[in-house]
Amino acid sequence: MTEQRIAPDTLRALGVEILAALGVPPADGAIVADSLVQADLWGHQSHGLLRLPWYAARLRSGAMRAVTDPAVLSDTGPLVLLDGRDGIGQVLAERARLLAVERARTHGVGVVGVRDSNHFGTAMYFTRRAASEGFVAVLTTNASPAMAPWGGREKRLGTNPWSIAAPGPDGGVVAVDIANTAVARGKIHLAGNRGEPIPESWALAPDGRPTTDPAEGVLGVLLPMAGHKGYAISFLMDVLSGALTGSAVGTGVHGPYEAAERSRCGHLFLVLDPDAFGDRAGYEARVRQLVDEVKAVPLAQGFDEVFHPGEVEDRAEAVNLAAGGVLLAEQSLADLRALAADVGVPFPAEEVR
Repeated sequence: MTEQRIAPDTLRALGVEILAALGVPPADGAIVADSLVQADLWGHQSHGLLRLPWYAARLRSGAMRAVTDPAVLSDTGPLVLLDGRDGIGQVLAERARLLAVERARTHGVGVVGVRDSNHFGTAMYFTRRAASEGFVAVLTTNASPAMAPWGGREKRLGTNPWSIAAPGPDGGVVAVDIANTAVARGKIHLAGNRGEPIPESWALAPDGRPTTDPAEGVLGVLLPMAGHKGYAISFLMDVLSGALTGSAVGTGVHGPYEAAERSRCGHLFLVLDPDAFGDRAGYEARVRQLVDEVKAVPLAQGFDEVFHPGEVEDRAEAVNLAAGGVLLAEQSLADLRALAADVGVPFPAEEVR
Protein backbone atom coordinates (compact mmCIF):
# COMPACT_ATOMS: atom_id res chain seq x y z
CA MET A 1 0.00 0.00 0.00
CA THR A 2 1.07 3.62 -0.57
CA GLU A 3 2.56 5.44 2.39
CA GLN A 4 2.57 9.21 2.74
CA ARG A 5 4.87 11.48 4.71
CA ILE A 6 3.54 14.29 6.93
CA ALA A 7 5.48 16.80 9.03
CA PRO A 8 5.61 15.80 12.74
CA ASP A 9 4.42 19.18 14.01
CA THR A 10 1.42 18.99 11.70
CA LEU A 11 0.49 15.56 13.06
CA ARG A 12 0.99 16.66 16.68
CA ALA A 13 -1.29 19.66 16.17
CA LEU A 14 -3.89 17.48 14.44
CA GLY A 15 -3.80 14.99 17.31
CA VAL A 16 -4.28 17.73 19.90
CA GLU A 17 -7.26 19.15 17.96
CA ILE A 18 -8.91 15.76 17.59
CA LEU A 19 -8.48 14.96 21.28
CA ALA A 20 -9.69 18.43 22.29
CA ALA A 21 -12.85 17.83 20.26
CA LEU A 22 -13.36 14.74 22.42
CA GLY A 23 -12.96 16.69 25.66
CA VAL A 24 -9.26 16.14 26.40
CA PRO A 25 -7.49 19.22 27.84
CA PRO A 26 -4.91 20.59 25.35
CA ALA A 27 -1.92 19.96 27.64
CA ASP A 28 -2.94 16.32 28.08
CA GLY A 29 -3.69 15.98 24.38
CA ALA A 30 -0.21 17.27 23.61
CA ILE A 31 1.37 14.42 25.63
CA VAL A 32 -0.76 11.81 23.87
CA ALA A 33 -0.17 13.23 20.40
CA ASP A 34 3.56 13.65 20.94
CA SER A 35 3.94 10.09 22.22
CA LEU A 36 2.17 8.69 19.16
CA VAL A 37 4.07 10.82 16.66
CA GLN A 38 7.36 10.02 18.40
CA ALA A 39 6.64 6.30 18.05
CA ASP A 40 6.10 6.85 14.32
CA LEU A 41 9.37 8.80 14.08
CA TRP A 42 11.21 5.96 15.81
CA GLY A 43 9.83 3.54 13.24
CA HIS A 44 7.36 1.92 15.65
CA GLN A 45 4.17 2.61 13.69
CA SER A 46 2.43 -0.16 15.59
CA HIS A 47 2.31 2.28 18.53
CA GLY A 48 1.88 5.48 16.57
CA LEU A 49 -1.10 7.37 15.21
CA LEU A 50 -2.61 4.06 14.15
CA ARG A 51 -3.90 3.94 17.75
CA LEU A 52 -5.60 7.35 17.89
CA PRO A 53 -8.94 6.10 16.49
CA TRP A 54 -8.95 3.38 19.17
CA TYR A 55 -8.42 5.97 21.89
CA ALA A 56 -11.18 8.11 20.42
CA ALA A 57 -13.65 5.23 20.54
CA ARG A 58 -12.81 4.60 24.20
CA LEU A 59 -13.19 8.27 25.08
CA ARG A 60 -16.60 8.34 23.41
CA SER A 61 -17.80 5.25 25.25
CA GLY A 62 -16.61 6.57 28.61
CA ALA A 63 -14.38 3.55 29.19
CA MET A 64 -11.48 6.02 29.28
CA ARG A 65 -12.01 9.43 30.86
CA ALA A 66 -11.14 12.53 28.85
CA VAL A 67 -10.07 14.45 31.95
CA THR A 68 -7.36 12.57 33.84
CA ASP A 69 -7.59 13.20 37.57
CA PRO A 70 -5.51 10.70 39.58
CA ALA A 71 -5.71 10.38 43.36
CA VAL A 72 -2.86 9.53 45.73
CA LEU A 73 -3.61 6.29 47.56
CA SER A 74 -0.28 5.88 49.36
CA ASP A 75 2.85 7.99 49.86
CA THR A 76 5.86 6.77 51.84
CA GLY A 77 8.27 9.33 50.44
CA PRO A 78 10.21 7.33 47.86
CA LEU A 79 7.12 5.30 46.91
CA VAL A 80 3.76 6.60 45.73
CA LEU A 81 0.65 4.76 44.55
CA LEU A 82 -1.77 6.61 42.29
CA ASP A 83 -5.34 5.69 41.43
CA GLY A 84 -5.59 6.52 37.75
CA ARG A 85 -9.41 6.48 37.86
CA ASP A 86 -9.60 5.34 34.23
CA GLY A 87 -7.67 8.35 32.97
CA ILE A 88 -5.59 8.47 29.80
CA GLY A 89 -2.59 6.15 29.98
CA GLN A 90 -0.02 8.56 28.53
CA VAL A 91 -1.07 11.33 30.89
CA LEU A 92 -0.87 9.04 33.90
CA ALA A 93 2.50 7.62 32.83
CA GLU A 94 3.92 11.12 32.40
CA ARG A 95 2.68 12.17 35.84
CA ALA A 96 4.19 9.01 37.29
CA ARG A 97 7.48 9.84 35.58
CA LEU A 98 7.58 13.38 36.92
CA LEU A 99 6.73 12.18 40.41
CA ALA A 100 9.25 9.33 40.34
CA VAL A 101 12.02 11.68 39.15
CA GLU A 102 11.13 14.19 41.86
CA ARG A 103 11.33 11.51 44.57
CA ALA A 104 14.57 10.10 43.14
CA ARG A 105 16.18 13.54 43.41
CA THR A 106 15.35 13.49 47.13
CA HIS A 107 15.72 9.84 48.08
CA GLY A 108 17.97 8.41 45.35
CA VAL A 109 15.06 6.24 44.22
CA GLY A 110 11.50 7.00 43.22
CA VAL A 111 8.81 4.38 42.64
CA VAL A 112 5.32 5.20 41.42
CA GLY A 113 2.61 2.62 40.92
CA VAL A 114 -0.48 3.47 38.87
CA ARG A 115 -3.76 1.65 39.43
CA ASP A 116 -6.62 1.45 36.90
CA SER A 117 -4.98 3.23 33.99
CA ASN A 118 -5.19 2.78 30.22
CA HIS A 119 -2.86 1.96 27.34
CA PHE A 120 0.04 4.44 27.37
CA GLY A 121 1.57 3.87 23.95
CA THR A 122 5.32 3.28 23.81
CA ALA A 123 6.97 2.68 27.19
CA MET A 124 10.29 3.95 25.87
CA TYR A 125 8.76 7.39 25.37
CA PHE A 126 8.65 7.84 29.15
CA THR A 127 11.82 6.03 30.22
CA ARG A 128 13.90 7.91 27.66
CA ARG A 129 12.56 11.17 29.02
CA ALA A 130 13.78 10.25 32.49
CA ALA A 131 17.13 9.09 31.12
CA SER A 132 17.61 12.35 29.24
CA GLU A 133 17.38 14.08 32.62
CA GLY A 134 20.17 11.90 34.00
CA PHE A 135 18.22 9.07 35.64
CA VAL A 136 17.97 5.33 35.12
CA ALA A 137 14.32 4.38 34.57
CA VAL A 138 12.29 1.17 34.42
CA LEU A 139 8.64 1.11 33.36
CA THR A 140 6.35 -1.92 33.30
CA THR A 141 2.73 -2.36 32.32
CA ASN A 142 0.26 -5.18 31.82
CA ALA A 143 -2.07 -5.60 28.88
CA SER A 144 -5.10 -7.54 27.70
CA PRO A 145 -4.68 -11.29 27.06
CA ALA A 146 -2.72 -12.04 23.91
CA MET A 147 -0.58 -15.11 24.65
CA ALA A 148 -1.22 -18.54 26.11
CA PRO A 149 0.76 -19.76 29.11
CA TRP A 150 3.62 -22.01 27.99
CA GLY A 151 2.03 -25.33 27.14
CA GLY A 152 -1.51 -23.90 26.79
CA ARG A 153 -3.54 -22.81 23.77
CA GLU A 154 -5.84 -20.08 25.09
CA LYS A 155 -5.06 -16.44 25.87
CA ARG A 156 -4.41 -15.74 29.54
CA LEU A 157 -1.58 -13.16 29.62
CA GLY A 158 -0.89 -9.89 27.84
CA THR A 159 2.22 -8.85 25.95
CA ASN A 160 3.01 -6.96 29.19
CA PRO A 161 5.79 -4.78 27.77
CA TRP A 162 8.55 -3.09 29.73
CA SER A 163 11.27 -0.56 29.09
CA ILE A 164 14.62 0.33 30.65
CA ALA A 165 16.48 3.50 29.71
CA ALA A 166 19.65 5.05 31.10
CA PRO A 167 21.91 8.02 30.40
CA GLY A 168 24.43 7.19 27.70
CA PRO A 169 27.61 8.76 26.34
CA ASP A 170 27.68 12.34 25.06
CA GLY A 171 24.25 13.23 26.42
CA GLY A 172 22.60 10.33 24.65
CA VAL A 173 20.45 7.51 25.95
CA VAL A 174 20.65 3.72 25.91
CA ALA A 175 17.21 2.14 25.97
CA VAL A 176 15.14 -0.94 25.32
CA ASP A 177 11.37 -1.37 24.97
CA ILE A 178 10.03 -4.84 24.34
CA ALA A 179 6.90 -6.93 24.54
CA ASN A 180 7.25 -10.44 25.89
CA THR A 181 5.65 -11.95 22.82
CA ALA A 182 7.40 -12.64 19.52
CA VAL A 183 6.01 -9.29 18.39
CA ALA A 184 3.79 -6.54 19.76
CA ARG A 185 0.15 -7.03 18.81
CA GLY A 186 0.13 -3.57 17.22
CA LYS A 187 2.61 -4.80 14.61
CA ILE A 188 0.03 -7.35 13.47
CA HIS A 189 -2.58 -4.59 13.18
CA LEU A 190 -0.03 -2.53 11.22
CA ALA A 191 0.64 -5.43 8.84
CA GLY A 192 -3.11 -5.58 8.24
CA ASN A 193 -3.20 -1.84 7.50
CA ARG A 194 -0.36 -2.30 5.03
CA GLY A 195 -1.92 -5.33 3.41
CA GLU A 196 1.13 -7.43 4.26
CA PRO A 197 1.41 -11.01 5.56
CA ILE A 198 2.99 -11.72 8.94
CA PRO A 199 5.76 -14.26 9.62
CA GLU A 200 4.58 -17.68 10.80
CA SER A 201 6.62 -17.23 13.98
CA TRP A 202 4.41 -14.37 15.22
CA ALA A 203 1.02 -15.90 15.98
CA LEU A 204 -1.31 -18.86 15.83
CA ALA A 205 -4.77 -18.74 14.24
CA PRO A 206 -7.78 -19.37 16.52
CA ASP A 207 -7.64 -23.08 15.64
CA GLY A 208 -4.02 -23.33 16.82
CA ARG A 209 -2.19 -23.49 13.49
CA PRO A 210 0.59 -21.07 12.44
CA THR A 211 -0.72 -18.24 10.27
CA THR A 212 0.58 -15.49 8.01
CA ASP A 213 -2.81 -13.72 7.92
CA PRO A 214 -2.86 -10.61 10.19
CA ALA A 215 -6.62 -10.93 10.72
CA GLU A 216 -6.22 -14.49 11.98
CA GLY A 217 -3.23 -13.47 14.10
CA VAL A 218 -5.23 -10.77 15.88
CA LEU A 219 -8.01 -13.22 16.66
CA GLY A 220 -5.65 -16.03 17.62
CA VAL A 221 -2.76 -16.29 20.07
CA LEU A 222 0.55 -14.45 19.96
CA LEU A 223 3.60 -16.62 20.47
CA PRO A 224 5.94 -15.76 23.37
CA MET A 225 9.46 -14.52 22.73
CA ALA A 226 12.15 -17.06 23.64
CA GLY A 227 9.59 -19.79 24.37
CA HIS A 228 8.93 -20.42 28.05
CA LYS A 229 11.15 -17.48 29.04
CA GLY A 230 8.84 -14.95 27.40
CA TYR A 231 5.86 -16.49 29.16
CA ALA A 232 7.57 -16.32 32.58
CA ILE A 233 8.68 -12.71 32.11
CA SER A 234 5.17 -11.72 31.03
CA PHE A 235 3.70 -13.41 34.10
CA LEU A 236 6.00 -11.47 36.44
CA MET A 237 5.32 -8.18 34.64
CA ASP A 238 1.65 -8.79 35.40
CA VAL A 239 2.61 -9.24 39.06
CA LEU A 240 4.57 -5.95 39.12
CA SER A 241 2.10 -3.91 37.08
CA GLY A 242 -1.24 -5.37 38.09
CA ALA A 243 -1.13 -7.42 41.29
CA LEU A 244 1.23 -5.05 43.12
CA THR A 245 -0.62 -1.84 42.20
CA GLY A 246 -4.12 -3.20 42.82
CA SER A 247 -5.05 -3.19 39.14
CA ALA A 248 -6.53 -6.07 37.18
CA VAL A 249 -4.40 -9.02 36.08
CA GLY A 250 -4.60 -11.66 33.34
CA THR A 251 -8.01 -11.85 31.71
CA GLY A 252 -9.28 -8.90 33.77
CA VAL A 253 -7.30 -6.42 31.65
CA HIS A 254 -8.84 -4.98 28.47
CA GLY A 255 -7.07 -3.52 25.45
CA PRO A 256 -7.26 -0.13 23.70
CA TYR A 257 -9.21 -1.59 20.77
CA GLU A 258 -12.06 -2.67 23.08
CA ALA A 259 -14.08 0.51 22.88
CA ALA A 260 -16.49 0.02 25.76
CA GLU A 261 -14.47 -1.94 28.33
CA ARG A 262 -12.57 -0.37 31.23
CA SER A 263 -8.91 -1.25 30.76
CA ARG A 264 -8.00 -1.63 34.46
CA CYS A 265 -4.32 -2.03 33.53
CA GLY A 266 -1.58 -0.93 35.88
CA HIS A 267 1.95 0.46 35.62
CA LEU A 268 5.06 0.54 37.78
CA PHE A 269 7.62 3.31 37.24
CA LEU A 270 11.02 2.99 38.94
CA VAL A 271 13.61 5.78 38.76
CA LEU A 272 17.17 5.61 40.13
CA ASP A 273 19.57 8.53 40.55
CA PRO A 274 23.16 7.54 39.65
CA ASP A 275 24.38 10.34 41.92
CA ALA A 276 22.97 8.43 44.89
CA PHE A 277 25.46 5.64 44.13
CA GLY A 278 28.27 8.15 44.71
CA ASP A 279 30.07 7.77 41.38
CA ARG A 280 28.34 9.58 38.50
CA ALA A 281 31.60 10.01 36.56
CA GLY A 282 32.42 6.34 37.01
CA TYR A 283 28.94 5.35 35.87
CA GLU A 284 29.31 7.43 32.72
CA ALA A 285 32.74 5.96 31.99
CA ARG A 286 31.50 2.40 32.40
CA VAL A 287 28.52 2.94 30.10
CA ARG A 288 30.81 4.49 27.50
CA GLN A 289 33.13 1.48 27.81
CA LEU A 290 30.19 -0.87 27.30
CA VAL A 291 28.98 1.02 24.23
CA ASP A 292 32.48 1.20 22.75
CA GLU A 293 33.06 -2.51 23.30
CA VAL A 294 29.85 -3.66 21.61
CA LYS A 295 30.35 -1.24 18.72
CA ALA A 296 33.91 -2.49 18.13
CA VAL A 297 33.12 -6.22 18.05
CA PRO A 298 34.03 -8.14 14.88
CA LEU A 299 30.91 -8.45 12.72
CA ALA A 300 29.04 -11.67 12.16
CA GLN A 301 28.29 -12.73 8.60
CA GLY A 302 25.48 -10.70 7.08
CA PHE A 303 25.83 -7.71 9.41
CA ASP A 304 27.20 -4.25 8.59
CA GLU A 305 27.13 -2.71 12.06
CA VAL A 306 26.34 -3.42 15.71
CA PHE A 307 23.90 -1.06 17.42
CA HIS A 308 23.61 -0.32 21.11
CA PRO A 309 20.06 -0.47 22.53
CA GLY A 310 18.10 2.60 21.45
CA GLU A 311 20.40 3.49 18.55
CA VAL A 312 18.08 2.08 15.90
CA GLU A 313 15.33 4.44 17.08
CA ASP A 314 17.71 7.40 17.10
CA ARG A 315 18.77 6.62 13.54
CA ALA A 316 15.19 6.16 12.35
CA GLU A 317 14.13 9.48 13.86
CA ALA A 318 17.02 11.29 12.19
CA VAL A 319 16.16 9.75 8.81
CA ASN A 320 12.47 10.61 9.11
CA LEU A 321 13.16 14.18 10.18
CA ALA A 322 15.63 14.66 7.33
CA ALA A 323 13.03 13.30 4.89
CA GLY A 324 10.44 15.78 6.13
CA GLY A 325 8.17 13.78 8.37
CA VAL A 326 6.36 10.61 9.32
CA LEU A 327 5.33 7.86 6.94
CA LEU A 328 1.77 6.64 7.43
CA ALA A 329 0.36 3.51 5.84
CA GLU A 330 -2.53 4.18 3.48
CA GLN A 331 -5.10 2.59 5.81
CA SER A 332 -3.71 4.40 8.86
CA LEU A 333 -3.94 7.69 6.98
CA ALA A 334 -7.50 6.90 5.86
CA ASP A 335 -8.52 6.07 9.45
CA LEU A 336 -6.97 9.32 10.69
CA ARG A 337 -8.78 11.34 8.01
CA ALA A 338 -12.08 9.66 8.88
CA LEU A 339 -11.61 10.39 12.58
CA ALA A 340 -10.79 14.05 11.93
CA ALA A 341 -13.87 14.43 9.73
CA ASP A 342 -16.02 12.68 12.32
CA VAL A 343 -15.07 15.11 15.10
CA GLY A 344 -15.15 18.17 12.84
CA VAL A 345 -11.41 18.82 12.62
CA PRO A 346 -10.03 19.80 9.18
CA PHE A 347 -7.31 17.48 7.92
CA PRO A 348 -4.21 19.40 6.72
CA ALA A 349 -4.17 17.91 3.23
CA GLU A 350 -1.67 20.46 1.99
CA GLU A 351 0.91 19.02 4.38
CA VAL A 352 0.85 15.55 2.83
CA ARG A 353 4.01 14.97 0.81
